[in-house]
Amino acid sequence: MEMVPSEENQLVPKEIENASEEPRVLCIVQDTTNAKTVNERLTLNLPASTTLSKLFEDVAHKASYVNGTFDLAWGKTGDMGSLDPSSETSLTESGFEPGKRNFLQLTDKDGEQPQIASDESGTAGSSGLDDSSQERFIGPLPRDGTVGCSSDYSSPSYSYSSILNKSDTGYVGLVNQAMTCYLNSLLQTLFMTPEFRNALYNWEFEESEEDPVTSIPYQLQRLFLLLQTSKKRAIETTDVTRSFGWDSSEAWQQHDVQELCRVMFDALEQKWKQTEQADLINQLYQGKLKDYVRCLECGYESWRIDTYLDIPLVIRPFGASQAYGSVEEALQAFVQPETLDGANQYFCERCKKKCDARKGLRFLHFPYLLTLQLKRFDFDYTTMHRIKLNDRMSFPEELDMGPFIDVEDEKSPQTESCTDSGAENEGSCHSDQMCNDFSADDGVDEGICLDSASSTERVLKPKSSLTFELFSVMVHSGSAAGGHYYACIKSFSDGQWYSFNDQHVSKITQEDIRKTYGGSSGSRGYYSSAFASSTNAYMLIYRLKDPTRNAKYLDCEDFPEHIKHLVQREKESEEQEKRQREIERNTCKIKLFCMHPVKMMTMMENKLEVHKDKTLREATEMAYKLMELDGVVPLDCCRLVKYDEFHEYLERSYEGEDDTPMGLLLGGVKSSYMFDLLLETRRAEQVFQPYKPGEVMVKVHVVDLKTDTIAPPVSIRAYLNQSITEFKQLIAQATELSAETMRVVLERCYNDLRLLYVPNKTLKAEGFFRSNKVFVESSESPDHQVTFTDSLLWKLLDRHGNTIRLFVSLPVQSPGTNRTICQKVGGETEFSEGSKGNRNSVEAILEESTEKLKNLSLQQQQCSSTSDSQKTSDTSDFEHIETPSPSQEPDSSSISAVVAVDNRELENRIRAAGGGVAYSDPETQFPGEERSDSEVNNDRSTSSVDSDILSSSHSSDTLCNADSGPIQLANGLDSHSITSSRRSKANEGKKETWDTAEEDSGTDSEYDENGKSKAESYYLYFRAEPYAQEDGSGEGGQKCVLVHVDKRITLSAFKQNLEPFVGVTSTQFKVFRVYANNQEFESVRLNETLSSFSDDNKVTIRLGRALKKGEYRVKVYQLLVNDAEPCKFLVDTVFAKGMTVKQSKEELMPQLKDQCKLDLNIDKFRLRKKTWKNPGTVFLDYHVYEEDINISSNWEVFLEVLDGPEKMKSMSQLAVLTRRWTPAQMKLEPFQEVVLESSSVEELKEKLSEISGIPLENLEFAKGRGTFPCDISVLEIHQDLDWNPKVSTLNVWPLYICDDGAVVFYRDSTEEPMEQSEDERNELMKKESSRLLKTGHRVSYSPRKEKALKIYLDGGPVKDPGQD
Repeated sequence: MEMVPSEENQLVPKEIENASEEPRVLCIVQDTTNAKTVNERLTLNLPASTTLSKLFEDVAHKASYVNGTFDLAWGKTGDMGSLDPSSETSLTESGFEPGKRNFLQLTDKDGEQPQIASDESGTAGSSGLDDSSQERFIGPLPRDGTVGCSSDYSSPSYSYSSILNKSDTGYVGLVNQAMTCYLNSLLQTLFMTPEFRNALYNWEFEESEEDPVTSIPYQLQRLFLLLQTSKKRAIETTDVTRSFGWDSSEAWQQHDVQELCRVMFDALEQKWKQTEQADLINQLYQGKLKDYVRCLECGYESWRIDTYLDIPLVIRPFGASQAYGSVEEALQAFVQPETLDGANQYFCERCKKKCDARKGLRFLHFPYLLTLQLKRFDFDYTTMHRIKLNDRMSFPEELDMGPFIDVEDEKSPQTESCTDSGAENEGSCHSDQMCNDFSADDGVDEGICLDSASSTERVLKPKSSLTFELFSVMVHSGSAAGGHYYACIKSFSDGQWYSFNDQHVSKITQEDIRKTYGGSSGSRGYYSSAFASSTNAYMLIYRLKDPTRNAKYLDCEDFPEHIKHLVQREKESEEQEKRQREIERNTCKIKLFCMHPVKMMTMMENKLEVHKDKTLREATEMAYKLMELDGVVPLDCCRLVKYDEFHEYLERSYEGEDDTPMGLLLGGVKSSYMFDLLLETRRAEQVFQPYKPGEVMVKVHVVDLKTDTIAPPVSIRAYLNQSITEFKQLIAQATELSAETMRVVLERCYNDLRLLYVPNKTLKAEGFFRSNKVFVESSESPDHQVTFTDSLLWKLLDRHGNTIRLFVSLPVQSPGTNRTICQKVGGETEFSEGSKGNRNSVEAILEESTEKLKNLSLQQQQCSSTSDSQKTSDTSDFEHIETPSPSQEPDSSSISAVVAVDNRELENRIRAAGGGVAYSDPETQFPGEERSDSEVNNDRSTSSVDSDILSSSHSSDTLCNADSGPIQLANGLDSHSITSSRRSKANEGKKETWDTAEEDSGTDSEYDENGKSKAESYYLYFRAEPYAQEDGSGEGGQKCVLVHVDKRITLSAFKQNLEPFVGVTSTQFKVFRVYANNQEFESVRLNETLSSFSDDNKVTIRLGRALKKGEYRVKVYQLLVNDAEPCKFLVDTVFAKGMTVKQSKEELMPQLKDQCKLDLNIDKFRLRKKTWKNPGTVFLDYHVYEEDINISSNWEVFLEVLDGPEKMKSMSQLAVLTRRWTPAQMKLEPFQEVVLESSSVEELKEKLSEISGIPLENLEFAKGRGTFPCDISVLEIHQDLDWNPKVSTLNVWPLYICDDGAVVFYRDSTEEPMEQSEDERNELMKKESSRLLKTGHRVSYSPRKEKALKIYLDGGPVKDPGQD
C-alpha cells in the first residue's frame, strides 16, 4: 500500500484496503483559533469525490466544533481564500490535489471563536491532549509497526473510523510522557482485568495515614476511575509516575514491560500490607512449580517448591537454527527434563555416589491470571550484541494447561523435601535449561526486596478446569536497542478486541492479533528473524475460564461509597479544568508596551490577557494597572493604540470604539498577533492625536550646529504620497523651524544618510516606510553651501550614528601611594613639551630598554624625590620604569603642533579625575583574566573598512581632536544624488597606518614602525563624565566614568584616552569587556576598533602590564606525575615571540619564588607542552618561541621539576612515562621516565628491563588508555590492556607513540595475579571504585548495565550513604 507523508512526517495510507479505487485527498488542517490548538493537526484522508460541505462536517465532528461556526481557508498559499461551507462541489473540483498534502487553516468566523459541540460523549474538544500538543488523526493508522484495523474498511461503503473517540469505543487512552509506552500498556491491561480493577476499587485510602501524592494504590485508583469515567480522549500518567518516586528523567528511560510488572506488583504488596488486599497479587498471579532431580538408578528424587508470577518461554533454543513454532511447543520444552550424565552426574544421597539423573521442572499450580513472557531479547555471541528474535510463535485464544500439570503428590515416600517457596524464588520461574537471564545480577538491587511468608497451599484442580482464555497481548515493535510497546486487549464485557496504543484506542480483529505472531513468509534458517517484522507479541496474559471466579467490571452505581466520593471530586476537578480551558480559548493574549513617564522614560513590556468580550475601555483599565501607572498619570490620560514594536510604528488609534469588544478589535482570539498594543499617555493639557491607517510615522530630531547637539525626537505622521515640500511644512509646524532654510536628512538604516533635496519627490520615492527617522537643521549657516558629505551637519550626524555609550569601571586605588603624577600649571610651550615628552617616554617604555626611559612627564621631574622607590620591579606593578631624566629631549618631529592644545585638555581632565594619582600594588594578581576578547568574538577580524577609518573634525569635547579641515569626496561622487555612506566617506584618502599581519600574533603593538603612537593618527570622538552606579558598587574607592566614544576608535586609542582617568599609562592597565553573568574577557587586539561594542556595554579596567606586540599571556601548571592530582596551577606569565625557552625559564624563576615559594635551579626544571591534562613535547632550552614552538593566546604549559640533570638533549629523543604493574601484589608502581634515542620497541624493552630487573624475554608492555595519568583499575589491567603488541616501532598502530608524554605499563609475564577470596576481591573492588571515582575516571570493571527500574515506596530515591 502506497504511503504519503503527513505534515508531521507521519506516513499515512494513500489508498485504503478494501475501499473504493478512487483517488484519495489528504487534508491537513491547522486549528489557528486557539493558542492551545495551534500546534495540533487534524489529518483527514478522504475520497476525492467528497464534497466541501461534507469536509466541513467531518472537520466539525473531529474538532468538536459546531458546524457553521468556523471557516476553512487554504494554508501555505498567498491568497488565503476561504472555502464555501455550503458548496456541493467535490474536493478535486475545488482545487484539492489527490495523493498530495493539502494544507488548510481552521479560522474564526466573523471574528468569533468556534462554538464547542456538546461534550457529553467525551469528544476531543475536552481532550487531555489540549496540553500535550498531540496530533489529532482521522483515517487509518500507519500499518507499519502498529496494529491495523482491517475491519474498518471491510464494507464497500467508505468509513474513516480507524481512530475512534471514546463515544465510539467507550475507552480512554493514556498520554505517552516521552518513552512510557511500556507503562501505558501494562496500566491498560491491569485496568481491563476485572478482578484487579474491582479489588483496587474496594481498597480505601486513608489520607491521615499517607500522603496521597506518594500513595501508589491511590494514584492507580484515581487513574482507573478516570479511565472509566472521564470524557477525555486521553489522560496523563504523571500523577502515577510521581507516586513511583520518578522524576522527569524517568520518562526518557524505556524499560522492559515484564520487569515493570514484577516491580510494580512488589511495590503494591508492600503498600497493601495489613489490608484486605495484602495477598491480592499472589491470589491472582502467583503459581507454583517443582524443581526436581531424580536419580535414574534408584529413583530417589530431591526437589523444592518455587513460586512464580510469570513463565518465561524461550523463542529459539540456544545454538538452534529453528524457533519453536507455538506457545505449546515452548511450554513442552520448558518442562522437558535434561539428563545429567558424564561430567555432570548428580551425587545421589541414597546411592552415595554420582549417578545419571534427570533434572527438570513440573507445574504444581497455575495462577488465575497466567502471564507468559516470550523471551524475544537474546545475546548474539558472534557479534557480542543484544538482539531481538522476531521469529514466528503462534499462541491460541484458548490454552489448555492440563497436560503440563503434575498430579503426583507433592511429597512421595521416595522423595526428600527441601521446599523453599519464599520470596527468594518469587518472580519469573526458571530452570537450568533456560538462559542465565535470571541469575544473580552482580549486586544491583533491582526493584524491591520482600520478606513474605510462603503462601497457603491450594487444592489442585482437575485437568478439565485448566482452560485459559487470552485477553491481553502486549506487543513490542522495534529492536533490542529500543522500540515501542502497545497492548491488544479483549474486553470481557463485549468480547471485542481493542488496540490501546498510547492515546489512540481503536477496534481490531482476530486477524490483527494473528499479525503479532511475528516471523515472515518462507524460511531463511538461523537469520530468519533478521528479515521478519519487528512487531510481535512479547507478553501474553490468560485468564482461567471459571464461571465461579470470573468477575465483571463494576458499574458506576455499584461503586463503594469512597469511590463515589472520589468520582465526584474528579468530576468537579475536570469541570474546573474545562471552564479554565474555555476561558483560555476566549482570552486574547497580546504584547503590551508603554513608554513609562517616570521610570527613566524607558519602553516597558508586558503581556495583556483580556477576554474577547471585554470592551476597549475595560482593557485600557487593565493595561493601566498592569503598567503600574496608578498615581503617575490619570486613567483618562491613557489610551490603547495598535502598535508595531519591530518598526516602532503606531498603526492606528481607536477613536469612538471604547465599547467595542476586544475580540472584534483584535480580529479574534489567536495564538499570536502580527501587531502589538501600546498604552499611550499624555499630559493633562495635551490632546491625543488620531492615528489613521495608511499613515507613516516619522521621528524628527532637530540638529543645532551651534551647540553641536541633537534634540530628542518629535513624532509626526505623514502620508507616503506627500512631497518633500509638503513634508517640510509639516515639520515646520511641529518644530517651529523655517521651512525655507530647512535641510532634511533621512536615516534609512545604519550608516545610510540621505539628504532630501528634490522638492517634488514623494516620501515613498525617497524610501520612507512605516516608521522613519529624520534629522532636520534650519539656520542661516554657510554650512548650507557646502557639499553635504563635507558639511558640519554630515560630520555631526556621522559622529552621532557611530557614538556608543560605555560604562567604565576604573581600578580601586590602593591606600599606599608610591607613584604620583605631579601637575604644574605652566605656559603652553612648557606644558606642551612636557606632554610630548610624556608620550615619547611611553614609546620608550615599550620599544627601548629600561635604561633609555627618560622624562615621563614634566610633572614627574618635580616629584623625582619621591620616585626612588620606583626603580626596582619589586615595589611596583609597572615593570622596569625608572625615574625619567630631565635631560631627555622629546622627539617632536612627528607630532602635530595641535597636540599642545590636546594635552592642555588632557591636563584639565587629569585634574578632574582627582589629582592624577596612580597607585601600584606589587601583590595584586589578576586571576581569571586569561581569555581574550578576540577568542570570544573571533569573527571580528579587522577589515579595511572598520580599521582604517580617518576621522573628521569634531566638537570641543573631543579629547584628542585635531581638526585638519574637511576631507574631499572621492572622485566621481555626486554629493546630492548619492546616498552618503559613512563607510565610503571613511575610506576616502585612505592611508595604511598599521600592519594588519600583526593580527596573527597574540596581540598588537600600540606603536607603528616609526615608534609613533597609532592613536595619534585618529582623532575620533571621546567624551567622559563621572558616573555614580545605582547599586552602590562604586563606593569604597571604586571610580566609574560614563564614556561616549566613536566605536571606530581603536582599542589602542581608547586606552590612551582613558589614561588621565586611570592615572597610569596605557601600557600599565588592561581592558576587560563584561558579558552576561559578569563574565570578563580581556580585549587585547589593539588595532581592532570598538565596532563589536554596543550601547551600555560595561568595561572594567584593571591594573597590570598590557601585552606588547608579539607577547602572549601564558598559564603555567606544575606536572606532578605521581600525585593524586597531577596538574597544579602555578602562575600567569608572559612569553614573547623570539624568546628562547631558557630566557622564559629565567623570567619565571623569580616569579615562582615570590608567588609559589618555589626556589628552583634553572637546570633542575623543564617546560613542556600541555594538551588539556596530557603532558606532551619537552621544550629544550635552545628552542625559540614561534620558530621552534608554536604559541598562541592564553597558552598553557607544564613545568616539571627534575630529580637530576635534564636527559633530553635532542628533538630526536622520546620521553616516555612508564609504570610497572605487579600482579602478585595487585599494585601499580610509581611513574618513571624513560628517554629513548629512537622509536624502537626493542630499545624500550631494554630500558625497562634495565630499570626493573625483569629479564628481557619475560617483559611485556602495553600503552595506557585515555587521558593522563591513564588510570585503570587493578582488577582490569591484567586482562583489558593490549599487552605485548606485535610491532617493532612505537610510532605505528596500535601504539602510535610519536610524542613525549605517552604512558606505558609493563609487567613480568611470569608473574601470576594474587589469589584472592571473594571477600578480599569485594574489598579491593570497593577501594578501586572509591579511588577511581575521586580521580574522575570511569569505573568500568563491572559489566555495564542499563539503569535499573525502581519504584520508591517513600516517594523518591535515597542516595546510598556508601556511595562517594
